[in-house]
Amino acid sequence: MTEIYPEGQKKIDEMYMERALKLAEKGRGTTTPNPMVGAVIVKNGKVIGEGYHIRAGEGHAEVNAFRDAGDEDVSGATMYVTLEPCSHYGKTPPCVDKIVEKRIGRVVVAALDPNPMVAGRGIQKIRDAGIPVVTGVLAEKSIQLNEVFMKYIVEKNPFVLLKAAMSLDGKIATSFGESQWISGEASREEVHHLRHELTGIMAGIGTVLADNPMLNCRIPDGKQPIRIIVDSHLAIPEDSKLVQSAREYPLIVAKLPGNDKAKEERLQKLGVRMIEVDADSEGHVDLKLLMEKLGQLQIDSILLEGGGRLAEGALQAGIVDKVQFYIAPMIIGGMHSKTPVEGSGITELGQAWKVSDWKVEPVGNDLKVTGYIRERG
Repeated sequence: MTEIYPEGQKKIDEMYMERALKLAEKGRGTTTPNPMVGAVIVKNGKVIGEGYHIRAGEGHAEVNAFRDAGDEDVSGATMYVTLEPCSHYGKTPPCVDKIVEKRIGRVVVAALDPNPMVAGRGIQKIRDAGIPVVTGVLAEKSIQLNEVFMKYIVEKNPFVLLKAAMSLDGKIATSFGESQWISGEASREEVHHLRHELTGIMAGIGTVLADNPMLNCRIPDGKQPIRIIVDSHLAIPEDSKLVQSAREYPLIVAKLPGNDKAKEERLQKLGVRMIEVDADSEGHVDLKLLMEKLGQLQIDSILLEGGGRLAEGALQAGIVDKVQFYIAPMIIGGMHSKTPVEGSGITELGQAWKVSDWKVEPVGNDLKVTGYIRERG
C-alpha cells in the first residue's frame, strides 16, 4: 500500500530513495541470488549513514548503513531502504531487529519483498514496534532494478533476456555468415557487463558449430556466467573452445535422452555437465522443462545470446522476459542473410509477440532497444 502524506515530504522521501537506489545499483552482478538493496539513514536533514548489499553472504544494506554511521546517534532518524527489510534468519540476522534495536524513528521502503519468507512480515514487525513505515516510494524503480530476483524468488524459473546485435535492416550476419563485428565496441563491452551480471548465458548448437565461441566474460574481475548449450543430439565438438575450457568456465549441455553415451562420458571427463530434457512437440529440447531444471540448479537469470532458431524457440515456448537489441548503422541486405529470430515464425501479424515498456538509447554509434515480452497476439 502507498501511503498518502504531504507533497513536500514526498519529494524529500523520493530524493533520498533515489540516493538509496543508486547505492543498490553498485551491487549489480555480485549479490546473486540475493537482491540489490541500498539504504540511507537521515537525521535532521543530514545523511549520517549509507550502505548497500555488496555480495551474497555478507551484510545487508541496512547493516552496512548502520556501520557507516559509526558513533552517530541514529535514534529517531529516518531510514530509506529500497526493499523491505528481512525478518528471517539466513546467512545474516534479521535486519528488522537491528532497526528496532537502534530505535530508528521512521522507515521509508520502496518495494515489498515477494520472498514468501518476508512478504510483508518485515514491515509488520517494524510497525508492531511502534515505528511508522511508509511504503511504495519509487517502488517501480526498485522492482525493475531487481527484476531477476522478483521473478526467480516467486516462480523459481530463470529470468531470460534475449539479446541480439543486428544491422539497420535486421541482419545478424552476411549471407556468407560473417558477423564480426556488426555492433560497435561500446555495445560489445556492454554485453560483457551483461555476462557479468546474469548467472547463465545460453546459445544453440548452431552458433557453436558456426562460430566456435567462448561465451565468457572479458571485463576485469568480471563474474563468469554458466555457459549453457542447447544441443538436442549432442553434436558439440569435443575440441571446441567451450568444451576445452569447461574446467575453467562452467559448461552445461542440455540434450535429449539417449544419444551417444560414449561421447557423453568423454565430455563429462572434460568437465562438461549434462542435463537430459524431454523433447517438445518439434522433437527438440523442451525449453520450458529446461528452465525448470536450471532453476533447480539456482540459475536465476539467463542471457540468451546465440542462434536465431533458439531465439524463436524461446519465444514460442514463452520463456523470454525481456529483449535487448543493438542496432548498428549499416545495411547488409540479402534474402539469405540471417536474422535474430528465425524458425517458422508467425503466419499472421496478430500472432506477433508484443514488446511493452520499450525504450531506445544510444550506445556508442549503435542504438539499443529494450523492452518486455508481456503478451502475444
